[in-house]
Amino acid sequence: MLLARLAQVSREVAATSARSRKTALLAELFRQAEAEDVPVVIPYLAGRLPQGRLGVGWRVLGRRVPPAAEPTLTVREVDARLGELGKVSGPGAQAERARLVGELMGAATEDEQRFLLGLLTGEVRQGALDAVAVEGLARATGAPAAEVRRAVMLAGSLQTVAQALLADGPAALERFRLTVGRPVLPMLAHSASSVAEAVEKLGACAVEEKLDGIRVQVHRDGGTVRIHTRTLDDITARLPEVTAAALGLPGERFILDGEVISFGPDGRPRSFQETAGRVGSRLDVATAAEEVPVSPVFFDVLTVGDRDLLDLPFAERHAELARLVPEPMRVRRTVVSGPEEVAEAERFLADTLERGHEGVVVKALDAPYSAGRRGAAWLKVKPVHTLDLVVLAAEWGHGRRAGRLSNLHLGARTAEGGFVMLGKTFKGMTDAMLAWQTERLRDLAVEERTWGVVVRPELVVEIAYDGLQRSTRYPAGVTLRFARVVRYREDKRPEEADTVEMLLAAHPGVRP
Repeated sequence: MLLARLAQVSREVAATSARSRKTALLAELFRQAEAEDVPVVIPYLAGRLPQGRLGVGWRVLGRRVPPAAEPTLTVREVDARLGELGKVSGPGAQAERARLVGELMGAATEDEQRFLLGLLTGEVRQGALDAVAVEGLARATGAPAAEVRRAVMLAGSLQTVAQALLADGPAALERFRLTVGRPVLPMLAHSASSVAEAVEKLGACAVEEKLDGIRVQVHRDGGTVRIHTRTLDDITARLPEVTAAALGLPGERFILDGEVISFGPDGRPRSFQETAGRVGSRLDVATAAEEVPVSPVFFDVLTVGDRDLLDLPFAERHAELARLVPEPMRVRRTVVSGPEEVAEAERFLADTLERGHEGVVVKALDAPYSAGRRGAAWLKVKPVHTLDLVVLAAEWGHGRRAGRLSNLHLGARTAEGGFVMLGKTFKGMTDAMLAWQTERLRDLAVEERTWGVVVRPELVVEIAYDGLQRSTRYPAGVTLRFARVVRYREDKRPEEADTVEMLLAAHPGVRP
């Protein structure tokens, strides 16, 4: 498949808000694709690179390269070229990356160049979500959408199912079954603004502590244990204490869903960054386990013995979990019958926050396990942190945001009266906001660069964020997690913005 065709569909998907139109566009694209194109086409539509980060910045991407007159690049050729780019390292790496990027851009048409720039900078966010892609794939192959969704859930990969369907047709779906040892995508939660809202929506439900740890799926088959992350990476070798815990359970064959979290000497949870650092470490596991031990905490079970439990109501799955896993290794919870007991749910949330956790997840007792989906049967509730910060700079957008200033550089006040950068965000912006901020920030610009503008620190913006973590990338030594724009505060002066000291005081467990 030519990259030009993929870029065209990406642009058309971005231009429509109608789900039916998106589905039709993706269905036609899949009909034209070969099975071997799928591992590239699907990530590209979602704005992901199969290779991950490639170490290419604006110093390279900002160089103008004359476009090709006619499209010749295929998606597999582009993937191969980016694969070579990702291997570059050592002395002279920057020059070699520049050469490879220049060659790639020179072989691309103007439309393809725009698509590649968006892909390489993370600005391809055209709404080609996996759920829509599943529907498009079903329509393209004549397979029932529900069966395709379940196959993706059990395979843990839309690409894997798409390749099989395009190669062998609907009969290929029979291959995808829940199997101990093969991870599946986890069930995810939507957000609710309050416990009362969540209980009102769900009725009889369980209210469980929301731990700020690392999601894990633990598979045991006899004496073999495998541990996978929510992205299905195998991290078994890094967590010997979790393997030992799984082997200590009475069942011989099961799949458990839960989190690993690290607790300090006082019994309170350590920061997310400490847990993530431990789980992400590949060096000297014994030392890491001694310095930052982690504990598994389980909240669901997908298989016991030869029984597939996915379609059972949550109340029945939890009963199976309680028979298999002792209470200290299960997430704390309370069960309420409905809105008339919302006070109990709110007390549980308050107690959970007092214990140092980040909130609760409210779960319908009658819901099956919808692996890989962010369904309405699980609703997370956690306090929203907000800050008033100052915009220090902004980067030009790409894709549907081309020509508009998008990615904001966010700064907090310092004790000396200046501003220090805490991170960036392009999330939470409407089209109207993008247009307004582009005009406003250009008026405030003191320097224009290829990537964007540096501005006078005068514009205050309210930012919501999920937490704070240490970072050597930013001068304050910390950065915001999942920052997104709430609104601009033109009623506030820059000297009224929040300070770094205020931020650190609000998060005593995180220090630079």
